[in-house]
Amino acid sequence: MANLGQVIVGFLIIGIVACVDSAEEQVVTYVFGDSLTEVGNNNYLQSLAKSNFPFYGIDYEGGKATGRFTNGRTIGDIISAKLGVQSPPPYLSLAANDDAILKGVNYASGGAGILNDTGLYFIQRMTFDDQIKSFEKTKEAIKAKIGQEAAEKHVNQAVYFIGMGSNDYVNNFLQPFLAAGQQYTHDEFVELLTSTLGEQFTSLHQLGARKMIFHGLGPLGCIPSQRVKSKRGICLKQVNLWVQEFNSKVEKLVATLNKQLPYAQISFADTYPIVLDLIENPTSYGFKISNTSCCNVDTSIGGLCLPNSKLCNNRREYVFWDAFHPTDAANAVLADKIFTTLFHKASSSPAPAPTPTPTPTPRKFRMRSINLN
Repeated sequence: MANLGQVIVGFLIIGIVACVDSAEEQVVTYVFGDSLTEVGNNNYLQSLAKSNFPFYGIDYEGGKATGRFTNGRTIGDIISAKLGVQSPPPYLSLAANDDAILKGVNYASGGAGILNDTGLYFIQRMTFDDQIKSFEKTKEAIKAKIGQEAAEKHVNQAVYFIGMGSNDYVNNFLQPFLAAGQQYTHDEFVELLTSTLGEQFTSLHQLGARKMIFHGLGPLGCIPSQRVKSKRGICLKQVNLWVQEFNSKVEKLVATLNKQLPYAQISFADTYPIVLDLIENPTSYGFKISNTSCCNVDTSIGGLCLPNSKLCNNRREYVFWDAFHPTDAANAVLADKIFTTLFHKASSSPAPAPTPTPTPTPRKFRMRSINLN
């Protein structure tokens, strides 16, 4: 499963990029990720990483589970609603030639990782490589709809939101019964992760992706599934140090790829400090408890909120819903904070200078704020 930090800055950047090239064009997003950004792909798979049952969705519209790994909305759902746009639908819910593919698709799958053997015990899940292959099929369908030239322009201008890596730790390296933790030192493992990720970025670039946003990992050592491994229920310092090492290496990888890949505009978003503050100072954000989950499922293995689980009395008091994922209330507070900060800055900023005449040199990734009026 994913951690709380994985989507915060990513959706912030997506929100402010609503006009990349034209003030009249709405941004199109293609989402790659794991359970924190999933909106239902695993419902169509024979997977143990599913959330299409009670109590998931208990606070969602209609009180029904949708495949989102929380009791209600994701951060992406909330920010999309504020911007007046729909969250991209799950890839596996669409027909190959569905017109919806032109407005964006969500490929995220619970249990997915950078490495293909991550989350292997969930049986079926769409790994990052699987998600890239699915996007390739989407591009072919777009090409059949609007022609090759228009399809290339479409994929070049879209924004690609990528959130991967948590499962490679939580459901791979940190599991004592899996080979990765025994086969590799952490230095070797993080090199494997970043080299594989570099190949995956390159594959997306070859398919036409230019504006890619990768958000770093949050403090995984502080999520309930990791705290339970401590006798005192505290954050696991070593895990957090490993996460920070991963973040640092990915940030350097992104800088290198931006120099090597033509017209690449890859962004690295560091969510670590934001999420750590929420966990360490929950009362500042209106919460009471951040060290355990509302759905009482904090175990070193497992951690999903099953129908026979015991819920907390007040879901709004908890940062975490299950052992991995935030509550709807936490998502709402974070989304409101991000949205307010974003548009306060937008309203207080001077008008942008006129756009210069295009030149053959690569353009920088311009982040323009959205005018809601």
